[in-house]
Amino acid sequence: MQIGMSLNTKDLIAQHNLTGDEYQKIVDILGREPNLTELGMFSVMWSEHCSYKSSRVHLKKLPTTGPRVVQGPGENAGVIDIGDGLCVVFKMESHNHPSFIEPYQGAATGVGGILRDIFTMGARPIALLDSLRFGELHSSKNRHLMKGVVSGIAGYGNCMGVPTVGGEIVFNDIYALNPLVNVFCLGLAHRDKIFRGTAAGVGNPVIYFGSKTGRDGIHGATMASDSFDDQSEQKRPTVQVGDPFAEKLLLEACLELMERDLLVGIQDMGAAGLTSSSCEMASRAGNGIELDLSVVPRRESGMTPYEVMLSESQERMLMVAKSGKEGECTEVCRKWDLDVAVVGKVTADGMLRVLDQGKVVAEIPAKALADGGPRYERPYQPPAYQDMLTNLNYDAISDVKDANVALLALLESPTIASKRWVYEQYDHMVRTNTTIRPGSDAAVVRIKGTKKAVAMTVDCNSRYCLLNPYEGARLAVAEAARNLVCSGAVPIGLTDCLNFGNPERPDIMWQFAMAIEGMKDACEHFQIPIVSGNVSFYNETNGLSIYPTPMLGMVGLIDDIERSMTQWFKQEGDDIILLGSSREDLGGSEYLKVVHAREQGSPPYLSLDTEKALHDCLLFLIRDGLLQSAHDCSEGGVAVALAESCISGPDRALGAVVRLTRGRLRKDAVLFGESQSRVVVSAKPAHRQPILNHARSFGVPIEIMGTVTGGRLIVSVGDEGSTEPVIDQPVAMLHDRWVCALEQALNQV
Repeated sequence: MQIGMSLNTKDLIAQHNLTGDEYQKIVDILGREPNLTELGMFSVMWSEHCSYKSSRVHLKKLPTTGPRVVQGPGENAGVIDIGDGLCVVFKMESHNHPSFIEPYQGAATGVGGILRDIFTMGARPIALLDSLRFGELHSSKNRHLMKGVVSGIAGYGNCMGVPTVGGEIVFNDIYALNPLVNVFCLGLAHRDKIFRGTAAGVGNPVIYFGSKTGRDGIHGATMASDSFDDQSEQKRPTVQVGDPFAEKLLLEACLELMERDLLVGIQDMGAAGLTSSSCEMASRAGNGIELDLSVVPRRESGMTPYEVMLSESQERMLMVAKSGKEGECTEVCRKWDLDVAVVGKVTADGMLRVLDQGKVVAEIPAKALADGGPRYERPYQPPAYQDMLTNLNYDAISDVKDANVALLALLESPTIASKRWVYEQYDHMVRTNTTIRPGSDAAVVRIKGTKKAVAMTVDCNSRYCLLNPYEGARLAVAEAARNLVCSGAVPIGLTDCLNFGNPERPDIMWQFAMAIEGMKDACEHFQIPIVSGNVSFYNETNGLSIYPTPMLGMVGLIDDIERSMTQWFKQEGDDIILLGSSREDLGGSEYLKVVHAREQGSPPYLSLDTEKALHDCLLFLIRDGLLQSAHDCSEGGVAVALAESCISGPDRALGAVVRLTRGRLRKDAVLFGESQSRVVVSAKPAHRQPILNHARSFGVPIEIMGTVTGGRLIVSVGDEGSTEPVIDQPVAMLHDRWVCALEQALNQV
């Protein structure tokens, strides 16, 4: 059958981001040359964004199974069993390139997309977190990007009625031309009501529902699989436009369709739109789908089959209904004021066949389109500059002269400063499930009808990953788990969003491969399965890549919400205790960057056995009711952890009088070094001895550092005879400087 005219121009192939070899593979699959519509469909489905053609060989090494895993990678989201017949459904996705081009809509549609991934599985979304990276705020462009992204996240999430309960933001000029917008969503579902994107049942009707199709977002997936240059901001037509009110109707309609048991399968029209949803559903079932584009709801006239199949208009879904249930499905959709049309049927021949006005305009094997793309084992090797990055001469760096000045500089650093300006724009209390709000080590959301709660965090120190991608990825897993444990939760599952530069460069591919190995080793040691994720390559502009940023979203389970924990001190007179021990870990620290303008050295040493012992000990102490607070030591070291424990609470700030033992360490390493496997806890004096006994039984180093007091943070460094404080500041002033720093940086002229 002659489908279309011959395409043999190199320019047209290049415009679709396909190589000559990839084009030849398409010709071999079809047994002929593709027409323009087919070329576009292959282009989006074989893009890096959709096919993972550079990463699959490495991703398959990650641990994805475990006793709680209901659904691992390969579906719209991962699913973990939390008992009582309930599951949590979660995933993290990136919307980096669109957010640089159009920050509000880029971020908003990123939120919309991840929400659809969750409720497509049959789960009601109950929490959002976001992980953001921007250039330094001295640039007006970076301030514009951040304000737009935060507004987009708030605008979409708040309108949907899904609370944004936490997240993290890091500022570094390496992200000035490639900001990262990673959004995590978690939903709650019944284990026996999980839905998947499959087109099972030959003859079953295929139904389009949601918003109308327009020309926005065409080739969005291809754009997300390409590096940027100075002309990238002209790509605004490839950024979709979101409507959260339409998505709210779509969510409710989906959940009602599922509740009424009308569906065989359902899929979000995300990247690559109608093309991806149809071919992926067919491929998973080993079937085909026949589509009739003439009945697809449209909001623009004159759209070609190419445009309809590649449009990434938002708030659209594709479902395969049970035979004879078309009428009921249509009735539900219209009840929720959604456009709806029966656009096709499931076939037995394995082909994605697209008709328009009765003519076949595309005919492609669904499996070849969804899963038959190229797989590359790209060469990788460390860059020539790697040794220079890790080679740090401590003798050339003076020890801290004024620790008060250094502490204030760190607390006012936008990366460490309070993110209150951000999360106050988010509705983090809607649905009244949030029990630990933004501002602690992890967010905690109750599971109504049970005593349980779910804790969530997003983490990655990309500077560590630059200096040593393997160690940086292990450290990211360890810190995410430590944050959950500090909240009283057992880590049970992980999703990732792996942000890297151009995979065609051996140095970038080396960063990626090493990071995967680090994640694998740490997750296997902690027995945390990776159940979903996303890879975002080509985060570079004019040849300058971002730092490797394997962002992790980790979920933990708290069996008794009454035993959840927060990071701030609770009352005067409590003991302040350090679990863990300090080393001279200044490499890659925020202190070196802020005070000495250096991003060098080896990242902190991590023993997975030591870290796991700390987790087990801390969980035991929290469950036994022995602790008042727990806060992990990360950016800024013990000094910043102490300050945050004093000033981050929702009520009045409390002070502390603390002595840190020094031994042979530099003073700045004791105060601001970022040694791992350390947590600052507070406890009533009556619990001191039981805590000491339990820590020793778990093999965890422990040090009684001081006492929670009133109005000042006073820190001494040295042996027993040393009494001269190196830090002495009123906590009210520390609080104000920490809370106001980010807003002041954003509002500078």
